This record gives sequence, structure tokens and C-alpha cells, in this order.
Amino acid sequence: MNTLKINNVSLVYNNGYQALHAINLDITNGVFGLLGPNGAGKSSLMKTIVGLQKPSEGELFFNGTDIVKTPLEIQKQLGFLPQYFGVYPKVSAYDLLEHLARLKGIHNKKERHDQIITLLDKVNLTDAKNKEVHTFSGGMKQRFGVAQALLGDPKIVIVDEPTAGLDPEERNRFNALLSEIGEDIIILLSTHLVEDVRNLCSQMAIIKQGNIVAEGNPNQFINALHGKLWQKATNKNELPKLEPNFKVISKQFIEKVMHITVYADACPTGFQAVVPNLEHAYFTHLNSAT
Repeated sequence: MNTLKINNVSLVYNNGYQALHAINLDITNGVFGLLGPNGAGKSSLMKTIVGLQKPSEGELFFNGTDIVKTPLEIQKQLGFLPQYFGVYPKVSAYDLLEHLARLKGIHNKKERHDQIITLLDKVNLTDAKNKEVHTFSGGMKQRFGVAQALLGDPKIVIVDEPTAGLDPEERNRFNALLSEIGEDIIILLSTHLVEDVRNLCSQMAIIKQGNIVAEGNPNQFINALHGKLWQKATNKNELPKLEPNFKVISKQFIEKVMHITVYADACPTGFQAVVPNLEHAYFTHLNSAT
């Protein structure tokens, strides 16, 4: 079992901006979702975990090793799948993985070959191994990205906004792949998309303005909202009168009609009960956080 312990980590940049405020997380094997809006501090935390920047305060331990003092210890066991990545033109999937494997220090030719063939099979790209990667569809590129991230048998993989631009079929295939991989390693999923966390993660944390405002199991978040959410159809003239009087969770159009969802212990007049989902939980914690 792999373990990542983040103890009281804060980060202040040279210009005085505090990007992280006393972050505490314990993460083990599986897909862990770090969910938050753009600018919440997700990238700052990821860069701190992998040793690209040192925290101003706090400690990080990976499998018992202090990775603030020795960041190479996590970097040697790290895979990374960015949201977007460029590839060399006119280079096949196999040849590009061969090149990346050399860069990752896999010097034995047979070991490189065996690992590449195994990974191409795992991500269902064996039939495309001789095709140029730049010709791949979005889903194929993301699956290739998983293969390159798994070169060298990493113990922790960081995935940044992985399903952006994928169609539903490709998204489902990709999610199944990540779920399978996450049984044996830590996968840190950094995203602002609630759907990704709902589909993949057994544990999650919500981050806002550099603070962890909630942490736990997605189902626990949802269950805590049962009997607390209420919705009604409204219009732009009525909305300004409602907002000051209620704890508004979300506003959304349903069949061209604006609906407002509020949090309350009892059903307000004119509202109806709503079955909560993870998006409701996300906005509840974001709007509750100061």
C-alpha cells in the first residue's frame, strides 16, 4: 500500500501571495479527486507534491520518506498525465514510448520492449502501435498518455483534467482504465469537473482559495444533503428577491427555465424537494466556505 501524507503544508510565493493554507491530507492507493475551481490552488499543490517547489511550511511524506528534503524519491516513482501534451510529428506510438522509456532510465532493450508492449495492450492501442501519435483521436491520445505515464512502474500518477474534450464513449473507456490502474497505485486526479470525481473517486477533497474546505467519500457528501435541498422555477425579476433570503446552492436552466436550488432545514414555501448529487455537494461546500 502506497501512502502520501501532507502535513500542514502552506505555500507563499515571493510576491507575498499565499497559494496554500495549512493543507492536511492522507492519501492511499486508488483514485483521489482534488476538486476545485480554476485558481483554487490545485496546480500549486501538485507542484509542491512532486518537488517543483518547496512548501513555506509543513511536511510531505511518500511511503515514509520526507520528500521535501529528498524530492527525487517521489520523482523516481512518478507518472504524469497533463491535460494537453504535444507529440513529435511522424513518430509512431511504439517509437515515442521507446524514446520516453529511455528518458525514464529504462536502459535494458528487452525490458523496454516488454513494458511498451504490455502498456499498449493495457490501454488498447496495440493495433495502433505503428501509427503516428499526432493522428490519434482525443481518446486515443489520452490512452497513449496513460501508457507513457505508466512507463517505469510508477507508484503515484498525477492526472490533470483528463477528460476535457472527450466524447461520452471515450470518457467511459478512459475512466474504466484509470479505475483499473488505481487499484495498485495512487492516482491524484486534479480537476474542476464534478463528473470526473463522481465517476472515478472513492475519496476526494474540495479546495477553494488554497484551503481544503471538505474531505471525504463522495457518497457521504451526497447523503448529508438528503432532506436539505429545495428547488423552484424562477425568473430574472424574482431572482434578486430570493437570493438575499436563502442559502443559494446553484442556479441553472432546465428546458430554458431558470431553477434555483437552496439549502434549508425545512422546505420553503413554493419550493420542492431535490434529490442531491455530487454537484450539489460541491457547490454547497464552495458557497459555505469563507
